[in-house]
Amino acid sequence: MNSKIRAIARRIKEHKQIVIARHIGPDPDAIASQVALRDAIKLRYPSKEVYAVGQPVTKFKFIGKLDKLPNEEKLEDALLIVLDCPNISRIDGPNIEKYSEVVKIDHHPFEDKMGEIEWVNIDASSTCEMVTEFLISARFRANKEIAEALYIGVVSDSERFLFSTTTYKTFELMAILLKNSKIDIGELYPKLYERPLNEVKFQSYIAEHLMVTSNGFASLKISKKTIEKYGVDAGTASNLVNNFNNIKEIICWALVSYDDKQKLYKVNMRSRGPVINEVASDFNGGGHAYACGARIEKMADVDKLFRALDKKCKEYKAEQKEDKDK
Repeated sequence: MNSKIRAIARRIKEHKQIVIARHIGPDPDAIASQVALRDAIKLRYPSKEVYAVGQPVTKFKFIGKLDKLPNEEKLEDALLIVLDCPNISRIDGPNIEKYSEVVKIDHHPFEDKMGEIEWVNIDASSTCEMVTEFLISARFRANKEIAEALYIGVVSDSERFLFSTTTYKTFELMAILLKNSKIDIGELYPKLYERPLNEVKFQSYIAEHLMVTSNGFASLKISKKTIEKYGVDAGTASNLVNNFNNIKEIICWALVSYDDKQKLYKVNMRSRGPVINEVASDFNGGGHAYACGARIEKMADVDKLFRALDKKCKEYKAEQKEDKDK
């Protein structure tokens, strides 16, 4: 057991009240890691108050039910565990200053320091992989529901084990999880990947209307009218962004939709070569080197972001050509 896992297990044992948070606009990895860790703590310590909080997402409700954030003013010496979130501004719900102690478990590149104990592993495929490692190492029990949530999170964030962050350790941990829980993975995949026809048609619209530059950068601004036409929501583009990973002419791509509730443009970016999270950080965004996002107030800034990404693609291609010519 590494020292970080030992320290986290000790903090969980010491606190009677525990709030588990993650980033805004959650994906399956974020929600699944919350739900799994909460339920595993409850199995180990039935008397503890443990809350997995944040805005629910209808599309991912099959992963597990979230809790309402308790009145933070009434919490006494509570522990806050932040999962899958590198920066304080993107924590969904809790006010970090209200907690006596904060623990972070994350697989994104480090951004903000949140507490004394921060377990950050950018080599992990997902936060669910890290939570799986924690439960196994600290000898927490994972029942069928916990194991299913963890497996779903790993599969989703690794794009079915296709991304380079998938390592022997990922498979090793999943093998232990499957052996101990005996979950039926055949039942889980349809929950993640089965989609209504209107969403498939929406994906076809995106593919048909992508604007591709000579540098291999593809982009699409998705209007509210288009979203309404296909009967989807603003978050659907976020869920579809990984589906354009194997287009020969494209090395970096970005999809943009407007979030009426938050009054922001949501930009989701992916790359098959150029490192793009540094570009995203200049536009109120961040994430992994090749998978990140940004939330932008003005369309003019979206255009600036697109130009910066196109420039990054041009530079990357020039570097590749230079290396090839050596």
